[in-house]
Amino acid sequence: MQPSSVQNTVTQGQLLLLAISFLTRVPVPLNFTVTGAHLNQASRYFALVGLLLGVLLALLYSIFQLLLPPSISVLLMMAVGLLLTGAFHEDGWADVWDGFGGGWQVEQKLAIMKDSRLGTYGAAALFIILLVKFQSLLLLSESLLSVLSAIVIGQCLSRAVATSLIFSMDYVSADASAKVKPLAMHLSVTSLATLLLTAATLLVSLIAVGVLLWQTAFILIAVLLILRVIMIRWFKQQLAGYTGDCLGAAQQLSEVVIYLTLVSLL
Repeated sequence: MQPSSVQNTVTQGQLLLLAISFLTRVPVPLNFTVTGAHLNQASRYFALVGLLLGVLLALLYSIFQLLLPPSISVLLMMAVGLLLTGAFHEDGWADVWDGFGGGWQVEQKLAIMKDSRLGTYGAAALFIILLVKFQSLLLLSESLLSVLSAIVIGQCLSRAVATSLIFSMDYVSADASAKVKPLAMHLSVTSLATLLLTAATLLVSLIAVGVLLWQTAFILIAVLLILRVIMIRWFKQQLAGYTGDCLGAAQQLSEVVIYLTLVSLL
């Protein structure tokens, strides 16, 4: 009865703080004992955390570009983003490529992904995705509104897509008790609806203020839905489910695809 009682005392504001604490290095007060159930509930705010990060990074870029060339401004903004998140998702992206590229059996892949060392596959994948991000944002920086909206959309929608995978797949691990930190392993219908509502509210708001065309928003949604199907099939084929690294990789891939889609539409 005690864990249930503790869980019931946690407010939505505290769950948001937990989401911020989990996805970033920003120090926030957590005045309660965190459980897996709390993290499952907090996952509904992962897209909102992405939105907050996107707004902050867009603001920093707008300041940088007043004093520096676009290329340096993009690099500095990306560097701040890595510092704020502790390269959390980038680490997952690299681990996935190391595991999928270097392992034959599921157990081998999981063991490689859990290894803290960076392999050739992971290093190459990390270099490529950071370079694609940089080049895409640099092209979008020809229009200040375009690059600022791209940053916010990329950070928010990519986390919505990645987190939504929890709803459609099972968590897999060679040793579930060996996880270094808790992981959201269940996404309720309410949490999924909150994720989608956050993403939809952002797109509708940008359309309403004239920053984003509704056609562009429709294409983005269609592309991300297709990408989501592809990632689910990919992870199921490789692992028969997902790990925390898979969610990080999904966030990174979704973010890059958003930027590339916006570049292609320009």
